[in-house]
Amino acid sequence: MTLREVLHAHIPTLTRESTFRDAVDKMDVYQFPGLVIVDEDSRPTHVVTEGDLCRAVGQQSGVLVLSDTPVVDFASPDPVCEGPDTEISDALHLMLSRGISVLPVVQENRLMGMLLRVDLMQALLMDVG
Repeated sequence: MTLREVLHAHIPTLTRESTFRDAVDKMDVYQFPGLVIVDEDSRPTHVVTEGDLCRAVGQQSGVLVLSDTPVVDFASPDPVCEGPDTEISDALHLMLSRGISVLPVVQENRLMGMLLRVDLMQALLMDVG
């Protein structure tokens, strides 16, 4: 089974101009613990996770102080990405070995979807059963 078969295709994204508030709002509305920041050509440039946002809050004096701060300030640049034909077991191994929780899936360097570790574990369990 490949990533193409299990990826989230209709995902919220952020831009370099998106704020901390934008990220929190989208994570809440879409129930994703991580989001991809893309450029004007839909190429992933950064990934920001709930953990990144929580660390930022812990280093500041609260959430309200961060509200209008560009979320890219807290994001990880140059995210690890995979192609849609990657096997899910290979992708899960990559995510676990690199300690990443969000995996952008790209085709011709453009974002086509994303996956979480739990998505891959669920797919492997379903494939066996």
